[in-house]
Amino acid sequence: MSRPLQISADTAIKLAEQLKVPVEHLMHMPRHILLQKMAELANASAAAPSPSGQSQEEPKSE
Repeated sequence: MSRPLQISADTAIKLAEQLKVPVEHLMHMPRHILLQKMAELANASAAAPSPSGQSQEEPKSE
């Protein structure tokens, strides 16, 4: 049986909100599953457009 994750309560609450899972489930989630879900969350946020609606690329000089 695996131990609960060794993360702070604040971190657990923030992760649970972002991953949309109860804190109790998060604390007993296998580490490899949690890392996979965190990677999916990071990829989704990286693929989302910037809040200003402008491209992050630098303008090309001609």
